[in-house]
Amino acid sequence: MTAAAQETPEHRNPRLVTLPSLPGLGGLYAKGVASSGRIAVTRSPVGRVLPGPRDVVLPDVVYRVADVPTAGVTEHLTAYQRLIGERVDDTLPAGYLHVLAFPLATALMVRGDFPLPLLGLVHVSNAVSVHRPVRVGHVLEVRATAENLRAHRRGVQVDLVTEVSTDGELAYRGASTYLAKGFRLPSSEGSTAPRTDDGPREDFVPPLPTARWELGGGIGRAYGAISGDRNPIHTSVLGAKAFGFPRTIAHGMYTAARALAEVGAARGDAYDWTVEFEKPVLIPGTVQVAITREPDAGAHPGRDAGFTYVGWNGKSGRRHFSGTVTPR
Repeated sequence: MTAAAQETPEHRNPRLVTLPSLPGLGGLYAKGVASSGRIAVTRSPVGRVLPGPRDVVLPDVVYRVADVPTAGVTEHLTAYQRLIGERVDDTLPAGYLHVLAFPLATALMVRGDFPLPLLGLVHVSNAVSVHRPVRVGHVLEVRATAENLRAHRRGVQVDLVTEVSTDGELAYRGASTYLAKGFRLPSSEGSTAPRTDDGPREDFVPPLPTARWELGGGIGRAYGAISGDRNPIHTSVLGAKAFGFPRTIAHGMYTAARALAEVGAARGDAYDWTVEFEKPVLIPGTVQVAITREPDAGAHPGRDAGFTYVGWNGKSGRRHFSGTVTPR
Protein backbone atom coordinates (compact mmCIF):
# COMPACT_ATOMS: atom_id res chain seq x y z
CA MET A 1 0.00 0.00 0.00
CA THR A 2 1.44 3.37 -0.97
CA ALA A 3 1.47 6.36 1.36
CA ALA A 4 -1.30 8.03 -0.65
CA ALA A 5 -3.57 5.05 -0.10
CA GLN A 6 -2.97 4.61 3.63
CA GLU A 7 -5.89 5.31 5.94
CA THR A 8 -5.86 8.75 7.57
CA PRO A 9 -8.50 10.67 9.54
CA GLU A 10 -9.69 12.28 6.30
CA HIS A 11 -9.28 9.24 4.05
CA ARG A 12 -10.63 6.04 5.55
CA ASN A 13 -11.22 4.37 2.20
CA PRO A 14 -10.28 6.86 -0.53
CA ARG A 15 -11.77 6.25 -3.95
CA LEU A 16 -9.25 5.75 -6.73
CA VAL A 17 -9.99 7.95 -9.74
CA THR A 18 -7.93 7.17 -12.85
CA LEU A 19 -7.46 10.00 -15.34
CA PRO A 20 -6.37 9.37 -18.94
CA SER A 21 -3.42 11.79 -18.78
CA LEU A 22 -1.86 14.52 -16.69
CA PRO A 23 -4.01 17.67 -16.99
CA GLY A 24 -2.77 21.04 -18.23
CA LEU A 25 -2.29 23.80 -15.66
CA GLY A 26 -3.75 26.57 -17.82
CA GLY A 27 -7.29 25.23 -17.79
CA LEU A 28 -7.01 24.23 -14.14
CA TYR A 29 -6.07 27.76 -13.07
CA ALA A 30 -9.03 29.20 -14.96
CA LYS A 31 -11.31 26.71 -13.21
CA GLY A 32 -9.66 27.47 -9.87
CA VAL A 33 -10.25 31.21 -10.19
CA ALA A 34 -13.94 30.58 -10.93
CA SER A 35 -14.41 28.08 -8.11
CA SER A 36 -12.58 30.33 -5.59
CA GLY A 37 -15.33 32.90 -5.96
CA ARG A 38 -18.05 30.33 -5.36
CA ILE A 39 -16.79 28.94 -2.04
CA ALA A 40 -19.36 30.03 0.53
CA VAL A 41 -17.90 31.65 3.64
CA THR A 42 -19.38 33.56 6.52
CA ARG A 43 -17.81 36.35 8.52
CA SER A 44 -16.85 35.97 12.17
CA PRO A 45 -14.84 38.20 14.53
CA VAL A 46 -11.68 36.19 13.84
CA GLY A 47 -12.00 35.64 10.11
CA ARG A 48 -13.88 33.63 7.52
CA VAL A 49 -15.38 30.35 8.67
CA LEU A 50 -15.72 27.39 6.34
CA PRO A 51 -19.21 25.92 5.93
CA GLY A 52 -20.69 23.61 8.60
CA PRO A 53 -18.78 20.64 10.05
CA ARG A 54 -20.16 18.06 7.63
CA ASP A 55 -18.85 20.13 4.70
CA VAL A 56 -15.34 20.72 6.00
CA VAL A 57 -13.78 17.57 4.61
CA LEU A 58 -11.26 16.93 1.89
CA PRO A 59 -12.14 15.08 -1.31
CA ASP A 60 -12.08 11.40 -0.43
CA VAL A 61 -10.24 10.44 -3.59
CA VAL A 62 -6.81 9.58 -4.91
CA TYR A 63 -6.18 10.81 -8.44
CA ARG A 64 -4.07 8.48 -10.57
CA VAL A 65 -2.53 8.62 -14.02
CA ALA A 66 -0.90 5.41 -15.22
CA ASP A 67 1.62 4.88 -17.99
CA VAL A 68 3.07 8.39 -18.07
CA PRO A 69 5.93 8.23 -20.62
CA THR A 70 9.21 10.08 -20.15
CA ALA A 71 10.91 9.06 -23.40
CA GLY A 72 10.11 12.44 -24.96
CA VAL A 73 11.04 14.77 -22.09
CA THR A 74 14.76 15.16 -22.84
CA GLU A 75 14.54 18.66 -24.32
CA HIS A 76 12.21 19.91 -21.60
CA LEU A 77 14.30 18.26 -18.87
CA THR A 78 17.48 19.82 -20.22
CA ALA A 79 15.87 23.27 -20.24
CA TYR A 80 14.82 22.76 -16.62
CA GLN A 81 18.25 21.52 -15.56
CA ARG A 82 19.99 24.49 -17.16
CA LEU A 83 17.61 27.02 -15.63
CA ILE A 84 17.90 25.51 -12.14
CA GLY A 85 21.60 24.68 -12.30
CA GLU A 86 21.25 20.91 -12.15
CA ARG A 87 23.73 18.65 -13.90
CA VAL A 88 22.48 17.89 -17.42
CA ASP A 89 21.91 14.14 -17.64
CA ASP A 90 19.02 11.67 -17.97
CA THR A 91 17.98 11.74 -14.29
CA LEU A 92 14.78 13.56 -13.35
CA PRO A 93 15.66 15.48 -10.15
CA ALA A 94 13.14 15.91 -7.35
CA GLY A 95 12.24 19.44 -8.41
CA TYR A 96 11.39 18.22 -11.90
CA LEU A 97 9.26 15.41 -10.50
CA HIS A 98 7.38 18.03 -8.48
CA VAL A 99 6.75 19.95 -11.71
CA LEU A 100 5.57 16.78 -13.44
CA ALA A 101 3.11 15.81 -10.67
CA PHE A 102 1.92 19.30 -9.70
CA PRO A 103 -0.95 19.47 -12.24
CA LEU A 104 -2.52 16.33 -10.77
CA ALA A 105 -2.48 17.89 -7.28
CA THR A 106 -3.93 21.09 -8.73
CA ALA A 107 -6.75 19.08 -10.29
CA LEU A 108 -7.72 18.04 -6.76
CA MET A 109 -7.65 21.63 -5.52
CA VAL A 110 -10.10 22.83 -8.17
CA ARG A 111 -12.70 20.13 -7.52
CA GLY A 112 -16.10 21.40 -6.50
CA ASP A 113 -15.83 19.61 -3.14
CA PHE A 114 -12.39 20.97 -2.23
CA PRO A 115 -13.12 23.23 0.77
CA LEU A 116 -10.47 25.92 0.22
CA PRO A 117 -10.18 28.45 -2.61
CA LEU A 118 -7.22 27.93 -4.94
CA LEU A 119 -6.91 31.69 -5.37
CA GLY A 120 -4.83 33.01 -2.48
CA LEU A 121 -3.48 29.70 -1.13
CA VAL A 122 0.04 30.26 0.22
CA HIS A 123 2.67 27.56 -0.35
CA VAL A 124 4.48 27.32 3.00
CA SER A 125 6.61 24.15 2.92
CA ASN A 126 7.57 20.92 1.17
CA ALA A 127 8.79 17.54 2.39
CA VAL A 128 10.11 15.23 -0.33
CA SER A 129 11.59 11.73 -0.34
CA VAL A 130 13.37 10.29 -3.37
CA HIS A 131 13.56 6.52 -2.92
CA ARG A 132 15.17 5.65 -6.24
CA PRO A 133 16.27 7.59 -9.33
CA VAL A 134 13.82 8.22 -12.16
CA ARG A 135 15.41 8.40 -15.59
CA VAL A 136 14.37 9.32 -19.10
CA GLY A 137 12.63 6.31 -20.62
CA HIS A 138 10.93 5.15 -17.44
CA VAL A 139 7.16 4.77 -17.58
CA LEU A 140 5.56 6.32 -14.51
CA GLU A 141 2.44 6.12 -12.42
CA VAL A 142 1.54 9.42 -10.75
CA ARG A 143 -0.86 9.78 -7.82
CA ALA A 144 -2.18 12.76 -5.86
CA THR A 145 -4.33 13.16 -2.78
CA ALA A 146 -5.20 15.83 -0.21
CA GLU A 147 -4.54 15.12 3.46
CA ASN A 148 -4.41 16.56 6.96
CA LEU A 149 -6.78 19.53 6.92
CA ARG A 150 -6.02 21.35 10.16
CA ALA A 151 -6.33 24.64 11.95
CA HIS A 152 -3.44 27.10 11.99
CA ARG A 153 -3.11 30.30 13.98
CA ARG A 154 -3.29 32.26 10.72
CA GLY A 155 -5.93 30.17 8.98
CA VAL A 156 -6.25 26.58 7.73
CA GLN A 157 -3.54 24.30 6.34
CA VAL A 158 -3.69 21.28 4.06
CA ASP A 159 -1.15 18.88 2.52
CA LEU A 160 -1.24 17.96 -1.17
CA VAL A 161 0.65 14.70 -1.54
CA THR A 162 2.00 13.39 -4.84
CA GLU A 163 3.70 10.09 -5.56
CA VAL A 164 5.62 8.85 -8.58
CA SER A 165 6.23 5.15 -9.07
CA THR A 166 8.10 3.19 -11.72
CA ASP A 167 8.20 -0.57 -12.27
CA GLY A 168 5.68 -0.91 -9.45
CA GLU A 169 7.99 0.70 -6.87
CA LEU A 170 7.62 4.09 -5.19
CA ALA A 171 10.35 6.42 -6.47
CA TYR A 172 9.20 9.83 -5.21
CA ARG A 173 6.82 11.21 -2.59
CA GLY A 174 6.27 14.91 -2.07
CA ALA A 175 3.99 16.68 0.41
CA SER A 176 3.30 20.36 -0.31
CA THR A 177 1.71 22.30 2.55
CA TYR A 178 -0.60 25.22 1.77
CA LEU A 179 -2.13 27.87 4.03
CA ALA A 180 -5.50 29.54 3.46
CA LYS A 181 -5.13 32.74 5.44
CA GLY A 182 -8.07 34.10 7.38
CA PHE A 183 -10.13 30.90 7.30
CA ARG A 184 -11.22 28.97 10.37
CA LEU A 185 -12.56 25.48 10.86
CA PRO A 186 -15.91 25.45 12.71
CA SER A 187 -14.27 24.00 15.83
CA SER A 188 -11.92 27.01 16.00
CA GLU A 189 -14.50 29.73 15.29
CA GLY A 190 -14.18 31.21 18.73
CA SER A 191 -10.39 31.11 18.78
CA THR A 192 -8.60 34.26 19.85
CA ALA A 193 -5.20 33.08 18.59
CA PRO A 194 -3.12 35.94 17.15
CA ARG A 195 -3.29 36.41 13.40
CA THR A 196 -0.33 38.67 12.76
CA ASP A 197 2.11 38.23 9.89
CA ASP A 198 5.38 36.57 10.74
CA GLY A 199 8.28 38.97 11.10
CA PRO A 200 11.97 38.17 10.84
CA ARG A 201 13.06 35.29 13.01
CA GLU A 202 14.94 36.68 16.00
CA ASP A 203 17.12 33.59 16.21
CA PHE A 204 18.39 33.89 12.63
CA VAL A 205 21.96 35.09 12.29
CA PRO A 206 23.02 35.02 8.64
CA PRO A 207 25.95 32.64 8.09
CA LEU A 208 28.76 33.21 5.64
CA PRO A 209 27.21 32.92 2.19
CA THR A 210 28.43 30.25 -0.22
CA ALA A 211 26.56 31.74 -3.18
CA ARG A 212 24.93 34.95 -4.32
CA TRP A 213 22.03 34.74 -6.74
CA GLU A 214 21.27 37.67 -9.00
CA LEU A 215 17.71 37.04 -10.15
CA GLY A 216 16.60 39.01 -13.18
CA GLY A 217 13.09 40.28 -13.69
CA GLY A 218 12.36 37.55 -16.25
CA ILE A 219 13.08 34.57 -14.01
CA GLY A 220 9.40 34.21 -13.09
CA ARG A 221 8.38 33.99 -16.73
CA ALA A 222 11.26 31.61 -17.51
CA TYR A 223 10.39 29.19 -14.70
CA GLY A 224 6.69 29.59 -15.45
CA ALA A 225 7.27 28.56 -19.06
CA ILE A 226 9.01 25.36 -17.97
CA SER A 227 6.84 24.48 -14.97
CA GLY A 228 3.53 25.60 -16.44
CA ASP A 229 2.91 27.70 -13.31
CA ARG A 230 2.14 31.10 -14.87
CA ASN A 231 0.50 32.56 -11.78
CA PRO A 232 0.51 36.35 -12.38
CA ILE A 233 2.26 37.04 -9.07
CA HIS A 234 5.35 35.53 -10.75
CA THR A 235 4.94 36.88 -14.27
CA SER A 236 3.15 40.25 -14.14
CA VAL A 237 3.86 43.36 -12.08
CA LEU A 238 0.19 44.30 -12.21
CA GLY A 239 -0.81 40.78 -11.19
CA ALA A 240 1.66 40.85 -8.28
CA LYS A 241 0.40 44.24 -7.10
CA ALA A 242 -3.16 42.92 -7.14
CA PHE A 243 -2.06 40.50 -4.41
CA GLY A 244 -0.20 43.12 -2.39
CA PHE A 245 3.36 42.67 -3.69
CA PRO A 246 5.32 45.71 -4.93
CA ARG A 247 6.61 43.69 -7.90
CA THR A 248 6.74 40.10 -9.10
CA ILE A 249 8.05 37.36 -6.81
CA ALA A 250 10.12 34.28 -7.64
CA HIS A 251 8.48 30.87 -7.55
CA GLY A 252 9.21 29.23 -4.22
CA MET A 253 9.96 25.92 -5.91
CA TYR A 254 12.45 27.63 -8.21
CA THR A 255 14.48 28.85 -5.22
CA ALA A 256 14.18 25.53 -3.37
CA ALA A 257 15.14 23.51 -6.45
CA ARG A 258 18.09 25.78 -7.13
CA ALA A 259 19.36 25.22 -3.58
CA LEU A 260 18.93 21.46 -4.08
CA ALA A 261 20.96 21.73 -7.28
CA GLU A 262 23.77 23.48 -5.41
CA VAL A 263 24.07 20.50 -3.08
CA GLY A 264 24.73 18.50 -6.24
CA ALA A 265 25.83 14.89 -6.50
CA ALA A 266 26.66 14.69 -2.78
CA ARG A 267 22.96 14.08 -2.09
CA GLY A 268 23.18 10.66 -3.78
CA ASP A 269 20.52 8.84 -5.78
CA ALA A 270 18.09 8.62 -2.83
CA TYR A 271 17.56 11.52 -0.46
CA ASP A 272 15.11 13.51 1.66
CA TRP A 273 14.59 17.18 0.84
CA THR A 274 12.69 19.74 2.89
CA VAL A 275 12.01 23.45 2.49
CA GLU A 276 10.16 26.09 4.46
CA PHE A 277 9.22 29.35 2.76
CA GLU A 278 9.24 32.61 4.66
CA LYS A 279 9.64 36.04 3.04
CA PRO A 280 8.97 36.00 -0.75
CA VAL A 281 11.85 36.86 -3.07
CA LEU A 282 11.05 40.03 -5.02
CA ILE A 283 12.42 40.07 -8.57
CA PRO A 284 14.61 41.45 -9.86
CA GLY A 285 16.57 40.89 -6.69
CA THR A 286 19.57 39.38 -4.96
CA VAL A 287 19.55 36.37 -2.63
CA GLN A 288 22.39 35.37 -0.33
CA VAL A 289 22.61 31.60 0.02
CA ALA A 290 24.54 29.30 2.35
CA ILE A 291 24.87 25.53 1.89
CA THR A 292 26.28 23.87 5.01
CA ARG A 293 27.46 20.28 5.32
CA GLU A 294 26.23 18.72 8.54
CA PRO A 295 28.81 16.91 10.70
CA ASP A 296 28.89 13.13 10.34
CA ALA A 297 27.37 11.70 13.52
CA GLY A 298 29.00 8.34 12.88
CA ALA A 299 25.79 6.48 12.06
CA HIS A 300 26.87 5.96 8.46
CA PRO A 301 30.67 6.21 8.24
CA GLY A 302 31.88 7.39 4.87
CA ARG A 303 28.49 8.80 3.87
CA ASP A 304 27.47 12.46 3.99
CA ALA A 305 25.29 13.18 7.02
CA GLY A 306 23.36 15.77 5.05
CA PHE A 307 23.16 19.47 4.31
CA THR A 308 21.23 22.49 5.46
CA TYR A 309 20.59 25.49 3.26
CA VAL A 310 19.20 28.96 3.76
CA GLY A 311 18.52 31.97 1.54
CA TRP A 312 18.09 35.51 2.82
CA ASN A 313 18.02 39.18 1.88
CA GLY A 314 21.48 40.60 2.43
CA LYS A 315 20.15 44.10 3.17
CA SER A 316 17.27 43.38 5.51
CA GLY A 317 18.55 40.09 6.94
CA ARG A 318 15.12 38.54 6.40
CA ARG A 319 15.12 34.85 5.61
CA HIS A 320 13.45 33.79 2.36
CA PHE A 321 13.66 30.01 2.70
CA SER A 322 15.51 27.25 4.53
CA GLY A 323 15.69 23.50 4.35
CA THR A 324 17.64 20.27 4.45
CA VAL A 325 18.95 17.66 2.03
CA THR A 326 19.77 14.30 3.59
CA PRO A 327 21.05 11.19 1.76
CA ARG A 328 18.93 8.14 2.54
